[in-house]
Amino acid sequence: MDEGIPTGDDLVALLAALASPHRLRVVAALAGGRNYVSQLARDLGISRALLQVHLKKLEASGLVTSSLEVSEDGKAMHYYEVVPFAVDLTPETVERASATLTL
Repeated sequence: MDEGIPTGDDLVALLAALASPHRLRVVAALAGGRNYVSQLARDLGISRALLQVHLKKLEASGLVTSSLEVSEDGKAMHYYEVVPFAVDLTPETVERASATLTL
């Protein structure tokens, strides 16, 4: 996204990523700080497998990032955190973004 004005493709990806109640809850949970997959799944009351599907979609759209860390006891911990974002969604924003659609 350039200076807060998304391209058409960026806007489609962003809106598609946020078009799920589960993904909205994931973003809301991560807004409080980064978390690892198992704890996040427990906090949200969903399976790790379902959470992974939603995290992949959010990461592909650029809304979250991940990192793999090793805990003191040697366990691999996959952490996710939200990427700060803001979109001023107005008819004018949609008009400008639609002119750049490649999809």
